[in-house]
Amino acid sequence: MVSFTPTEEQQLLLDTIRRYAVNDVRAVAHDADEAGQVPPEVIRAGWQIGLVPSAIPEELGGFGEMSALTGVLAAEELAYGDLAVALQVLSPALLAYPVSLFGTAEQRENLLPAFLEEQFIPATAALLEPGISFDPYDLKTVAVADNGKICLNGSKAYVPLAEDARLMLVYARNAESGDVDAYIVEKGAAGVQIEKREMLMGLRALPTYRVHFVNVEIEAAARLGGAVGSDFSVLLNRSQVALAALAVGVARASFEYARDYAKQRVQFGRPIAQNQSIAFMLAEMAMEIDSARLLAWEAAWKLDRGEDATREAYLAKQYADKMVLQVADNGLQILGGYGFIREYPLERWLRNGRGFPTFTGMAMV
Repeated sequence: MVSFTPTEEQQLLLDTIRRYAVNDVRAVAHDADEAGQVPPEVIRAGWQIGLVPSAIPEELGGFGEMSALTGVLAAEELAYGDLAVALQVLSPALLAYPVSLFGTAEQRENLLPAFLEEQFIPATAALLEPGISFDPYDLKTVAVADNGKICLNGSKAYVPLAEDARLMLVYARNAESGDVDAYIVEKGAAGVQIEKREMLMGLRALPTYRVHFVNVEIEAAARLGGAVGSDFSVLLNRSQVALAALAVGVARASFEYARDYAKQRVQFGRPIAQNQSIAFMLAEMAMEIDSARLLAWEAAWKLDRGEDATREAYLAKQYADKMVLQVADNGLQILGGYGFIREYPLERWLRNGRGFPTFTGMAMV
C-alpha cells in the first residue's frame, strides 16, 4: 500500500513553510492585494527556504533531489498563506525545473548556479496564449529554425514577472516537427515586447504581463534540451499537479477560516456551526479538499516513479479547479454579509480560486 506520510525531511520543510505562510505571508496578504505588490522582504524570506535549489543537481551545488511529491506538499502550504505570494516565490522554478529535467549539460552549467544565490532571481515561463479555448498542445506561437538560428513569433498572456525576469522559458510549436518545444530567451532580446501589467480580478499582488514575440532571433542552442529537445507532456503534467496543489492550499485556507468563524458566530443562542445546513456544508468542503489533495498526491507519486502521469495530472487539475471555487464560495456564504467585505480574506480567496482554470503553466513542481 502506498503511504503518503511525510519523511522527516519533508515534515521539517513543511513546518518551515507553514510558519512562513502563517507568520510572514498572512500578515501582508491583504495589504499586498490592495497595493498590487508583495513586500520584497517577504519574497526574499520565501526564497531562502530553498525549494528551487532542492531540484538542482549536487554537482552544481544544489541538493540534487527533485521530488514532485515534496513539491505539492510545499505548494499547498505556500498557497495556504497566499496564492499570489506562492506563485511569485515559485516563479523561478518555471525555468529551473525544466532545465534540471531536460537541459543539456551546457544549459545546466550556465543557468542553474544562478538559482543557488541567496537573493531571489526573477525568472519565468510563457505558455498560456490569449484567446478562447486554449490548448497547450496546439500553440499559435511558432519557432522556425534557419541557419543555426531560431525565430520566435507569437503572443503569450499571464506571464508572471515578465518585466523583471532575467530569463524566460517560451513554449512554442516547432514549425518543422509540429511538437511543442521550449526556448530560453534572455532579458533584453530584440523583438520581445512586454505590454503594461495586466489588471486581473485575482492575483492582484502578482505582476503578470502579456508578451509578444516579433521575429525574436535566438541561437539554436537556446532550445531546451538542445538537438534532443524536451518532453512537453512531462512538463505540462508537473504544472497541472502544481496548480492542483495550490488550489488545495487556497481551499484549505477558505475552509478553516469559515469553520472557525462558524464556531464563534453565535445566533439564537448557539454557534451557527451547530446549524445542520452549515455543518453539512463544512463537511462537504472538507471532503472535497481531501479528495483533491489525494488526486494531486497520486499524480505526484507517479511522476516521481517516472511513470506516465498524464491521466492522473489532468484529473487532479480538473477536480481541483472546480473544488477550490466551490469551497471558497461556500466559505463566503458561511460568513454571510461579512464574506463580501474586503477586510475579510474570503473574497480574495474566491477571486483567486476563480482563476485556476486559466492559470495553465504558471506553476511547476
